[in-house]
Amino acid sequence: MVPIRDDNPVTITPYVTYGLIALNVLVFFYEATLSAPNLQTLFETFAVVPRDLSTSFHTGFGAPHVSEWGTLLSAEFLHAGFFHVGGNMLYLWVFGNNVEDQLGHLKFLLFYLVCGVLASLCQWYVSPDSTVPSLGASGAIAGVMGAYIFRFPEVRVLTFIPIFFTAFRVPALVFLGFWFLQQAFYGITSLGVSADVGMNGGVAYWAHAGGFVFGAALGYLLGLFNDEQGYPAETVTEKALNEPPE
Repeated sequence: MVPIRDDNPVTITPYVTYGLIALNVLVFFYEATLSAPNLQTLFETFAVVPRDLSTSFHTGFGAPHVSEWGTLLSAEFLHAGFFHVGGNMLYLWVFGNNVEDQLGHLKFLLFYLVCGVLASLCQWYVSPDSTVPSLGASGAIAGVMGAYIFRFPEVRVLTFIPIFFTAFRVPALVFLGFWFLQQAFYGITSLGVSADVGMNGGVAYWAHAGGFVFGAALGYLLGLFNDEQGYPAETVTEKALNEPPE
């Protein structure tokens, strides 16, 4: 299933969402200019290499291992191919603006980055000795989706289903719930198998599932699900129409 758009207008201009999309695309364009050996070097330097991260945790704080911890952030802006970056940015475009609308610009940025770090740590936990670079924004975006499903479960998402060659509007609860169950299932079945995203890797299912769960938890801690946090724009309109005139 591929999301096209959601029926969930925003009340702000989501500058952070737009900025994250632009930065990811610009970094990917830079990657496209590199030769294969140079691209592999870039991934090994700025993506999360689980075995190197494991070593850094054992040796403690200090150079050169601080830079290895920094890959937990830098890896969020690297992608292994056009469909990798394109798919991630589509999901961020559809779901990120509404979560930013509810959290505010700065809080959303911190939320996004922290979700990405925690998602990478989930993938590292299940494959701490892997030497395949793990990278991509999908863990952070999974966190956005985890927050979205609890904040806007009934919002309709226009979804393209390739097997039927058509699009349907389905509740976010159905779309995102199915997505999470799929990631969790593949994560369980891939235990013991290399599941990192890299030039020669696969899909980081545990980063997706972990990011989703952490996104929901962080959303709760940040008050995203409280009524005081604000209403979706459509709810505000309906509420105003239903109130009797003074």
